[in-house]
Amino acid sequence: MPTGVGSSVVKDFVEETSSTLSKQTAGSSATTQGDYVWVDSSIGVPIGAEVRLSESGQLQLIDDEGKEHKIKKDASLKPMHPTSVNGVDDMIRLGDLNEAGLLRNLLVRHREGIIYTYTGSILVAVNPYQLLPIYTSEQVQLYTDRRLGELPPHVFAIADSCFFNMRRNRKDQCCIISGESGAGKTESTKLILQFLAAVSGQRSWIEQQILEANPILEAFGNAKTVRNDNSSRFGKYIDIHFSKGGTIEGARIEQYLLEKSRVCRQAQEERNYHIFYYMLMGMPAEQKKILSLSSAVEYNYLFMGECTSCEGRDDIKEYAHFRSAMKILTFTENDSWEIHKLLAAILHLGNVNFEATVSNNLEGCDIPSSNNFNVASKLLEVDTKALDVSLTQRSFMTNREIVSKPLTSEQAVGGRDAFVKAIYGRLFIWIVQKINSAIYKPPSEDSNDIRHSIGLLDIFGFENFKHNSFEQLCINFANEQLQQFFVKHVFKLEQEEYSRENIIWTHIEYSDNQHTLDVLAVKSLNVLSLIDEESHFPKGTDITLLNKLNQMHGKSNIYIPPKNSYDAVFGIHHFAGPVYYDSKGFLEKNRDALSLDLIQLVETSTNKLLKNIFHNELSVNEVKSRGNSKMIITPNNSLRQMTDSKKRVLTLSGQFRQSLDALMKTLTACQPYFIRCIKPNDFKKPMLFDRELCIRQLRYSGMMETIRIRKAGYPIRHTFQEFLDRYRVLLNSAICDPKKESAKACSESICKNVFSAEDDWKIGKTKVFLKDFHDTMLELKRDNALNEKALVIQKVLRGYKHRKQFLKQRSAAVVVQKYWRGHKGRKLFRVVQLGFARLQATVRSRQIARQYDLERRATLLLQAQIHGYLARKEWKRKRDAAILLQAHIRGLNARRAVDKMKRDAFLSLQERRAEELAALERQRKLEEVLRKKKEKEVAEQSEIITDQEMVDNIFGFLPSLVGGQEGQAPAGFEDLERKRTVLEEVDLDDAPMLEELPEEDYDDLDEYSFSKFASMYFQGAATPAHIRQRLRQPLLYHEDENDVLASLTVWWIILRFMGDLPEPKPQQAPRGRSAFAERSLQKDVASRQDRRLSHMVGLDQMVLRNRRSRKESSAPEETPQNRKASTFTDLFSRNRKTSTMPEEVVLNRKTSSTPSEPSKNRKPSTFTDLLTRNRKISTVPEEGMSNRKSARKPSVIQEEPEDITEVSKPPTVQTISEEEEIMIAEGATLDRPLTSLEKLHIIVGYAIVRRDLRDEIYCQICKQLQENGNRSSFFRGWILLSLCLGIFPPTERFSKYLQSFIRLGPVGYAPYCAERLRRTVANGVRGEPPSWLELQATKNKKPMAISVTLMDGRTINLPVDSASTSKEVCQILSQKVKLQDTFGFSLYVALYDKVWSLGSGHEHVMDAISQCEQEVKRKGGKEQHAPWRLYFRKEIFTPWHDCSQDSVSTDLIYRQVIRGLKYGEYQCEREDDVVELAAKHFFVQYGSDSSMENTKSVVQDCVNSTLLESKSEAKWIQMVNTAHLQGPYINSRAKAAEVKAEVVDYARQKWPLFFSRFFEVVRHSGPSLPKNKFIMAINWTGITFLDERERKLLELCYPMVTGVNTMREGKSFGQSVCLLTLKGDFTLNAVMAADIVDLVALFLAGLTERSQYAVALQEINRQDDPTFLSFKKGELILLIKDDDFSPSGGWLKGQNERTGQKGAVPTDAILILPTLTKPTNEVLSLISLSPDQRKTIINNTLRGTATERVAPATLKEFSIEYFRPPTKDVNRQVISKNVAPERLWANSREPIRQPLLKRLLGNPELSHQACQAFTDILLLPDPSLF
Repeated sequence: MPTGVGSSVVKDFVEETSSTLSKQTAGSSATTQGDYVWVDSSIGVPIGAEVRLSESGQLQLIDDEGKEHKIKKDASLKPMHPTSVNGVDDMIRLGDLNEAGLLRNLLVRHREGIIYTYTGSILVAVNPYQLLPIYTSEQVQLYTDRRLGELPPHVFAIADSCFFNMRRNRKDQCCIISGESGAGKTESTKLILQFLAAVSGQRSWIEQQILEANPILEAFGNAKTVRNDNSSRFGKYIDIHFSKGGTIEGARIEQYLLEKSRVCRQAQEERNYHIFYYMLMGMPAEQKKILSLSSAVEYNYLFMGECTSCEGRDDIKEYAHFRSAMKILTFTENDSWEIHKLLAAILHLGNVNFEATVSNNLEGCDIPSSNNFNVASKLLEVDTKALDVSLTQRSFMTNREIVSKPLTSEQAVGGRDAFVKAIYGRLFIWIVQKINSAIYKPPSEDSNDIRHSIGLLDIFGFENFKHNSFEQLCINFANEQLQQFFVKHVFKLEQEEYSRENIIWTHIEYSDNQHTLDVLAVKSLNVLSLIDEESHFPKGTDITLLNKLNQMHGKSNIYIPPKNSYDAVFGIHHFAGPVYYDSKGFLEKNRDALSLDLIQLVETSTNKLLKNIFHNELSVNEVKSRGNSKMIITPNNSLRQMTDSKKRVLTLSGQFRQSLDALMKTLTACQPYFIRCIKPNDFKKPMLFDRELCIRQLRYSGMMETIRIRKAGYPIRHTFQEFLDRYRVLLNSAICDPKKESAKACSESICKNVFSAEDDWKIGKTKVFLKDFHDTMLELKRDNALNEKALVIQKVLRGYKHRKQFLKQRSAAVVVQKYWRGHKGRKLFRVVQLGFARLQATVRSRQIARQYDLERRATLLLQAQIHGYLARKEWKRKRDAAILLQAHIRGLNARRAVDKMKRDAFLSLQERRAEELAALERQRKLEEVLRKKKEKEVAEQSEIITDQEMVDNIFGFLPSLVGGQEGQAPAGFEDLERKRTVLEEVDLDDAPMLEELPEEDYDDLDEYSFSKFASMYFQGAATPAHIRQRLRQPLLYHEDENDVLASLTVWWIILRFMGDLPEPKPQQAPRGRSAFAERSLQKDVASRQDRRLSHMVGLDQMVLRNRRSRKESSAPEETPQNRKASTFTDLFSRNRKTSTMPEEVVLNRKTSSTPSEPSKNRKPSTFTDLLTRNRKISTVPEEGMSNRKSARKPSVIQEEPEDITEVSKPPTVQTISEEEEIMIAEGATLDRPLTSLEKLHIIVGYAIVRRDLRDEIYCQICKQLQENGNRSSFFRGWILLSLCLGIFPPTERFSKYLQSFIRLGPVGYAPYCAERLRRTVANGVRGEPPSWLELQATKNKKPMAISVTLMDGRTINLPVDSASTSKEVCQILSQKVKLQDTFGFSLYVALYDKVWSLGSGHEHVMDAISQCEQEVKRKGGKEQHAPWRLYFRKEIFTPWHDCSQDSVSTDLIYRQVIRGLKYGEYQCEREDDVVELAAKHFFVQYGSDSSMENTKSVVQDCVNSTLLESKSEAKWIQMVNTAHLQGPYINSRAKAAEVKAEVVDYARQKWPLFFSRFFEVVRHSGPSLPKNKFIMAINWTGITFLDERERKLLELCYPMVTGVNTMREGKSFGQSVCLLTLKGDFTLNAVMAADIVDLVALFLAGLTERSQYAVALQEINRQDDPTFLSFKKGELILLIKDDDFSPSGGWLKGQNERTGQKGAVPTDAILILPTLTKPTNEVLSLISLSPDQRKTIINNTLRGTATERVAPATLKEFSIEYFRPPTKDVNRQVISKNVAPERLWANSREPIRQPLLKRLLGNPELSHQACQAFTDILLLPDPSLF
């Protein structure tokens, strides 16, 4: 409240009161329309009414309830005070200080949605029964650090006042929240907790734990009643502990008198405790199934009130909140599960029935067999029979023996209910203790800080039902105690203190409930004492108790006796009104006894939680069983024991009184705050205000008296010293000096200075007495004074700081000025000095110039004279010579004229005529020839040709063929060639491609014109129109200089291809070149007969090389020995997909060893020849090359050529003299006539290598097609565009512009080109130039036809195009042969004796065919006759392969295995295995027929030629025939398909490495291996690392693999594979990293899904619960798959291999192993170890195993490791494909520009010395000359 607000409020109140009195004096005669008056009502309290004008014009009254009242003539109406019209925040300010004024004030504010009202510092809260937006975080910030009354009333204001006073006064605070049931006490408690947690400022875990304790306590202690949907059926006191800084350190919760009877009985429209409904609605179905739970209507304990739902409460969400709260409060999953088990047992026990029986004339009962009883015993973990006996019998001890007595069905039901209540009550106490253990922090012994606390009391409200029992008596007694505390604190203590301090005070009468407390608990023989005393008597009953109560208190005005002797109901006059109690069951509830049989039953249970909550009873029972005890039988057959000692068992009322006494002591020690909660109606409806109900609550709460005493009293009191210490800042020391005057005088001076004379404040003997608003005013004044003093201190300190800083800066500025002036002077001096120097220089220069000019003039004069003399002398000499020459010429002419005259004399006139005619004839013939030539040119230009004719003219050399049928079959596949049968002919016109992409919408392409693109992106003045000259710069911008040069080169080739530029004249090649090339080629081929195409051939053939003998190739020339396949992409881009390691690209072109015969250009034939024009000449002797042996190493990784090796890296650009080199290369290669195919390959080659050139090439072609009037050039350009569209796609920037351009193309080309573009964009860029098949397809614009051979001899012709991938081909094949199990089948390519896999992924088929054609051309053959073949084979098996799923797949694999046996691909170690397989093949082929002819045929099909040579064919025939006759298949009913399956399974088990996928990898990190560069083989058994000699470096089964993923390692390496294993984590570099990860992940996921083995990751000991499986860490668990559990629910059924036990297993406690067989002990032991232990074992195993290092044997091998990489030029690679790069290790006659060793590259000085040393070596003379 701002300064002065308190005094203004008092003045306003006085004025309003005086006006009201004047109105009252005037009487009703002054009543006018719009006035408010008081009208009598039926409840005895006046009601407010408004004076209105009726329709007839008369005055009438409309009261607050909307009822009409007539104004009587003689009626005297009491006017309403203005403060009662609209209501006030603080009811102390009401002018109508009566019950009517209070009631209407609450009513008016309730209708306006204002539920909080002050009564001084007491808050009155009316339950709105709806959610209000007044509890947000903004409201929390608004009420933080505010004084009480400064803002509108709010529960946050009370909480902030508690927090502020605790920190200010260093005293504990408490907040007592009282009210009837349903008045909102629990919600107010939660709101205060939220506010305190927010303002403590720590935001710690303990605050969250304190807040989350409420959902748990409400779940177990709250229930729906008739009056309240969330009624607290227990009391709680939350003591929140704060540190000295005001942060929450912990809390402690005390609970009081839980209503346990609600567990067994509920009234109509009431529910049991919330937790039961939460559990049934929110628990997962699997857990409910384990606990055998169903819906709530199925249980007697939950449906007794016929109400299972609560409006506005979502049990599912509440259960989720409850589970979350339990986790926050450190309840483990086991604790939660045990709690749910006990709750489920309670529900099942409630459904147990008892049938009455009679045995031996004694009434008894039996429990009929039921599932509920069995489940209850299972959940309680007790014996079923023992539970039956404990519920149906009672045992007691006589003098000598224990006697059992049967119970009637009613007694058994009572005993069962008592057992259930005992379980629930003790479970609730255990939960509260568990919560306290989490949130309570004991004070430190060493700490000097004293922590304070704020207590929140949320206890059950006053209750008065139709039927009240013992619980209501205890609850109302607690409310009586709290009311007395309120009365004592508000009335008694306050008025007593006024008397002690001599404050003038008028005593206020109030309602004191001390007499009620005397009757209930204070005086001797009070009600509760009598109940306790009667409970200890063995024969005490409820009737005897009632008689004693009537006898002792019958004459009291507090006690209301029964109406007659038969009535068991008595009454008590409470402060809230009389309440009548039914005495039936009082003693039994007070005793709270439990049968000894049930206690002993609990003792036999194996349920740990059950025994834990009954710990006290079990310990007492143990003591009693050892001592001499005496058994007492109560009338209700409850067995009780009393020891010989005089100590009695504490009753329920005694326990409650002790807890209540401790609570009252705690409250007395704290400064209290009160919140009175008012329930507006009994129907729990919003905006409904029951005046009668509310006035009753206001009366018994003493609110009227509270307002009076608060209004007249002084609630704020301070001792003089405390007041002076806090508000000394407000003291005027000039008037009152605290050093001289007393604290009382100073305090009085402060009050006079701050308060006005009219303010009501008092000075007592020892204290200052103030009103509430005085405290607020003082605090505000103090804050303002402190702020002013702080500003003064800040002003002085800041002035001092700035003055000090100013002096420092001024001193620094002086120093800077001094040095700056000196620098400026020196600078000016240097300028002047420089000016003088320049002046001197100018003068001297002018002097020298003048002297020079004079000397020059003299020299010129001298030269002129000399030159004139010499000229005249020379002229004279020439004149003399000319005269002599003229004389001789004239003589000669004269002689010739004489001779002519003589000759003319002999010629006749006819001869002269004939000579003239001959000259004319020659002239005519010349004119005729010129005319015909001109006509021919005109005819050629006007000749019309079609696009098809143009294609035929360009590619007329192409034959018509079907791919894959040319030449002789590769080695090892001749048999398939002999029995080739075409399954189906393909109509290429109607054959669609496999993956048809959706057609794009081209309607929006009109805005993407090529001219628009040119205007936006073309450089300089380039136009989109056709031109016929070379460009000065590329069309598009390129950052790379090499891209610029390459763009200009491509433009030149495009112009020549389209005929816009003529071809250069052919150059004459030196003689002897052709012979030399042929001789070199033959030697190259002969030396490499057993080598594979290392780059073309996949790793899948690695294992086969050492296990079968190589046959001689059937090709015209033998394959080269030491050359990896020099494919097109290898030279244009070194990053091939087969490896991420530095790739060895080998170029095998041997050149002449004679210096006098250098290798020049040989005859160009194909693209490979074109790209090998500009070669450096090797000086290696040819004989040295021929001496190399043909035997090769068994490695695909480190195969090294015999002549040159290049370590592959990404293309780099050489900037030094690059332009010069590229021009040399162009001059040597391109300045000659090129064929159309050569030009096409050059253009495509640049596009494949350089991605940035693709748009440039398309733009150049489109530019030449735009406005091209030359028809020949136009169609040549469209042919070129269609071919390029099948090889590489444009970028996204140019894609739509190109589509728009193609759409406007000529008829036939537009759809064809659009389709090629669509397919190329879908499948990606090609890696090789067009093959001959693709050029053939360009002629007719149809798909190509290729032939694929199956392993059973069938051949299928398939349609493909330039973009077809191996995946598409494999899918078409699978569909045609009806193959279902397609996994592992791949497309293979064979050339000569080389076979490699294309897989079944995204490899382009035409790339492989183009590679084959280039290899054939390299050998000297022709591309169109390349003898390549395509085969469809099984490459890899899945670990779960099942032959029975697909007979077609089994048959194909079977044929593959039989062929492999025949040709040595699959070899058996024993001959018996071969014989057995041959016998099975015999049965498959011929059944039981055993003729020798068939046997011979089988031997020829199965037995390898090597084996036939070791033993005769006859011997093999005999062995196979014998095995066939003795075999088990002839006499059995086995089918051929089953035998085929056996053969396939045998092959899969026998040769897993042969059915593998191989990948080249480089170890980047991980455990040490002998090799860092090796082969990774992945098959169905696991992962194997192999070196180049096929030695196994490491074998990993799939259980050892814990994870696999990809990671990016940089541009130079591409992606990497992170392989996580039990033997260490490997990081492997590989281009096909994604394929490796996908394959391994597929196998791991499939094996995990099918696995039946798991390993325990942690120990679980659940021996007490057979539902769950117990196991130790590292044990093997056998998984049992059934419908009871699902992994998605987090549970599986398993069996412990060690113990053989079965049960439920949580999925987070085990690791499912990816295996179909039992894991080895090594795997189990590694899993059980920690990562550090595994690492130690691996290091110990690998210790001493050094990485293999073979000393280099030759300089070439040494250079691979230690020499620098050869210099490369990307443009030169494009122009000359197979040109050998710089051979650093070979003989050379050229100087080097860089040192050979790579370690010298970083040292410029040593690099220069090394190059100079090599030059000196070249200059050394030949030793033979000496």
